[in-house]
Amino acid sequence: MTNLKIIATVATVFIVSFTAFSCNENKSSKETTMDHTMMKSSAAATNGTQSASAKQVLADYMSIKDALVATNKEDAAKAGIAMGTALNSFDMSTYTEQQQKTLRDIIVDAKEHAEHISMSEIDHQREHFKALSKDVTDMIAITGAEAKVYQMSCPMYDGGSNWLSSSREVRNPYYGDKMIDCGKMEKELN
Repeated sequence: MTNLKIIATVATVFIVSFTAFSCNENKSSKETTMDHTMMKSSAAATNGTQSASAKQVLADYMSIKDALVATNKEDAAKAGIAMGTALNSFDMSTYTEQQQKTLRDIIVDAKEHAEHISMSEIDHQREHFKALSKDVTDMIAITGAEAKVYQMSCPMYDGGSNWLSSSREVRNPYYGDKMIDCGKMEKELN
């Protein structure tokens, strides 16, 4: 009976601790989303429109996506190089200090993924494209986007993966012509 009480007590402590941790995680996630929303609102007030630097990064991202849809590693590599150049010359002068800090972190990460895309085989390009998609999504949360941008989702690639598209039509960059229409449109980002 004593062992049963000890086990019940330990289980109760574990459940309470896990619940408290989960609540903090949800709070942190909500705060991050709220921070991105506030940063985007502030950027829109400061800029009025998406900066030329942000437009170029998004255009290069779409070129990478289109090349991966076509399973064309050479075009993806060229677009990766172009994106690296755009990221290196990204003008942050119109953003707040906090936005600049966040953008610097995003740009460092995105440059690494663009570099890998510029010099890898197609499968490795797709792996880095998944992470790059998150970076560009985070960037849009700050910079906004003048043109329509849709977040797409593929449930099959790497346990579920997102990408961005300028069209509602599903054109899967993770599988290309093998499963071109695998996925769905999740939401419009702007």
